[in-house]
Amino acid sequence: MAENSTPDILYTIVDEAPELASASFLPIIRKFAAAAGVTVGTKDISLSGRILATFPEKLTAAQKINDDLAELGELVKTPDANVIKLPNISASVPQLVAAIKELQGQGYDIPNYPEEPANDAEKAIRARYDAIKGSAVNPVLREGNSDRRAAKAVKSYAQSNPHRMGKWETTSKTHVSSMSGNDFYANEVSATITAAQAGAAKIEFVAKDGAVTVLKDGWKLDEGTVADATFMSAKALSAFLAEEIENTKKNGVLFSLHMKATMMKVSDPIIFGHAVKAWLAPIFDKYADDLKAAGVNPNSGMGDVLARIATLPNAAAIQADIDALNADRPGMYMVNSDKGITNLHVPSDVIIDASMPALIRAGGKGWGADGKEADTNCVIPDNCYAGVYKETVNFFKANGALNPATAGTVQNVGLMAQKAEEYGSHPTTFQAPADGTIRVVLANGQTLHSHNVEAGDIWRACTVKKAPIENWIQLALDRQRLTGFRSIFWLDANRAHDAELIKYVTPALEAAGVADKFEIMSPDLATVASLETITKGENTIANTGNVLRDYLTDLFPILELGTSAKMLSIVKLMNGGGLFETGAGGSAPKHVEQLVQENHLRWDSMGEFCALSESLNFLADVKGNAKAGVLATAAEAATQGILDFNRSPDRKVGQPDNRDSHYWFARYWAEALAAQSDDAALAAEFAPVAKALADGEAAILAEIAAVQGAAADIGGYYHPSVEKKAAVMRPSATLNAIIG
Repeated sequence: MAENSTPDILYTIVDEAPELASASFLPIIRKFAAAAGVTVGTKDISLSGRILATFPEKLTAAQKINDDLAELGELVKTPDANVIKLPNISASVPQLVAAIKELQGQGYDIPNYPEEPANDAEKAIRARYDAIKGSAVNPVLREGNSDRRAAKAVKSYAQSNPHRMGKWETTSKTHVSSMSGNDFYANEVSATITAAQAGAAKIEFVAKDGAVTVLKDGWKLDEGTVADATFMSAKALSAFLAEEIENTKKNGVLFSLHMKATMMKVSDPIIFGHAVKAWLAPIFDKYADDLKAAGVNPNSGMGDVLARIATLPNAAAIQADIDALNADRPGMYMVNSDKGITNLHVPSDVIIDASMPALIRAGGKGWGADGKEADTNCVIPDNCYAGVYKETVNFFKANGALNPATAGTVQNVGLMAQKAEEYGSHPTTFQAPADGTIRVVLANGQTLHSHNVEAGDIWRACTVKKAPIENWIQLALDRQRLTGFRSIFWLDANRAHDAELIKYVTPALEAAGVADKFEIMSPDLATVASLETITKGENTIANTGNVLRDYLTDLFPILELGTSAKMLSIVKLMNGGGLFETGAGGSAPKHVEQLVQENHLRWDSMGEFCALSESLNFLADVKGNAKAGVLATAAEAATQGILDFNRSPDRKVGQPDNRDSHYWFARYWAEALAAQSDDAALAAEFAPVAKALADGEAAILAEIAAVQGAAADIGGYYHPSVEKKAAVMRPSATLNAIIG
């Protein structure tokens, strides 16, 4: 159970590699924080925790847990919030189903996920699960806008120790392909709600015969809110995907699809399913009845399709046809060529903000089924942000790879508060049930937006409220004033949504007298401008909406630093609290796999180190806890030590891993506290700790190294055993005796 009283700092329980790392790092944090009277509690926002909190009906008293996400959602609206948020799973359906199966196997009596609900009871169960999947956490916790950047020490280290970059050739065939029209970008309409229009709106589907179905009622639209609606044509999407499969084959490159099937939990799995169906089109045509009988849903990915086919009586015949088809198809971009896991296997395996930067960093190369690198057709159907990647690819083709040793940095100020621009991750995205019209009807009866749709089209709406927009603009003003960097609002005057935001931005800049210090550019042009700027060794700030914030704070850090896990991510909550995010978790699944197989965790906790310092500084400022400020300064020195002496984890078994880095962080932290003169009591308390950690170096590192190489049992992937997790992640008896 979570704590009843609110601790000074709340550290989130999450999933995968970041959560494993917490088993090692959190005891260290608590040991040091206690010396300053700072309490550190936890809140469970993991996928398994969210599932168990949602279905308590048949759980035993010992199995029930609090709805920590809901509690945190209320806390972040208060000035007292001080939350360190690690990356959590934004679950796709296959991940959700796998987590449910694991929990059931551990004795938790929770229902299955009804992929095809047969009655009202199953529809109700599915609705509860659907609220868990996708980006369910971030919209609840992000009651503020985002300030993401590379910490100065991290950036300096990356320049002094540049990571390997793939070589770009002007002859590279790698390119980005997008729809020629009838996508979300082309069909978007947007408006800013007036006082006369404000109130509870409805989203309705009007059939050809005039029958009206309310898709969503009570959709609250406040005055000043920017409200969008758009749709993607299913027919146009299918035709585009079929054409790109053929174009890929003609060009002799790999086929790859890049989506966000977690954040866009309704729309993007459907698009992903269209790609699976396009790839296997002859199979779906020939064996339609068989696939239907097997419950095949292409939205769940190729892996699920193949697993269901394997259960059919004629599985061998179907598989033979699939093998023949694949032999005639172009090469496929692989997630894991050794295991035959393709780009289309699982929707959550290829997330655009991680997959595209990795491909770009590698010189435009993707891995094929033969285990070799090749040029790639990067298929990004919708044009809203595809141009960012298209321009990046073209820039490096023309200019060669970025040099991390000399490159400047792109910081980000992101509009995300109060579910801003949460495209597809909330209940205002629908698949048209038939031909007809989908419209937004305001409280005053006026139709705000209306689209003629065909069966299967993907229609979505989203909002951005006035207060978050104004707060975002002010944050952009503050960051530019503090840094003096080139500052660009990434807004496209030709896009309906962005045009409405520009109506807020332009007068705000003029009123502040700083219009000459800012530029407004479409994302395509802003991409080129930013790359030109950092190539010259200069810095720039990207002021963007929510989705671009998500994409750019992976793209530029991966190019500049080699990873986005080391980013400093501060969310200045609108009511005065602080949320400190610790970086991206896109590679976490592979890290867990390696730990289980070899007991080596290569997860880098640099993001946690940076967030901890900021959280302690915030506590010192807000609560007047001077000791917390001393802890923060010393933690910053420890972070610098990790970088200066290269104490970050290495990739291979037998090399230092995450647990080694935590030992060194604790040691450097203790040494900095013992050496400081601002607080004599803290210096006295940590002098013996620093000595014990230094004297125990050989024993501690040997005890950590001794466990590597053998399999590790953590008791579960989505819901590991607390005891087993601790045993694996705290293998040094010497260190444990010092830390407690």
